[in-house]
Amino acid sequence: MTTTTASRSRLRTIAPWISTSARLVLAAVFLAAGTLKVIDPSGSVAAVRAYELAPAGWETLIGWGLPFVEIGLGLLLALGFHTRAVAIISAALLTLLIAAVISVAARGLSIDCGCFGGGGQVPPGETRYASEIIRDLGLLLLAGWLIWRPQSRLCLDRWNGESR
Repeated sequence: MTTTTASRSRLRTIAPWISTSARLVLAAVFLAAGTLKVIDPSGSVAAVRAYELAPAGWETLIGWGLPFVEIGLGLLLALGFHTRAVAIISAALLTLLIAAVISVAARGLSIDCGCFGGGGQVPPGETRYASEIIRDLGLLLLAGWLIWRPQSRLCLDRWNGESR
């Protein structure tokens, strides 16, 4: 057996477990973020408003709707149902969130991202844009892994006609 063949075999063996871990980490993050926002919808709306990106009227819709989207993504990921499709949607959402944080940083706004509830204006110097972007890039990598390798353990997805 060549080194390349052995490496592929090892990857084939551990990939479903890596995917399971990625799926469950993303699920936990989305469930936590959505739950913390859904218990304070006015805070969620204030966080959306602080970005100064959404047209007037849309802020309320986004502030109220985003928590439920996050909870839905979290539940689907936790169950391992339509993993690749949910990972694609998660990657798109994370990309939008990263772009929004970069936008507020570039415009010199001082806000808390509101990613896990709260949010809104903060005093200058109390922002954590770099750590928020790094965290979200890490989550984006997990979503990317699931797009590439959605097959995981302990899930409702079916691969090759066999439940795993």
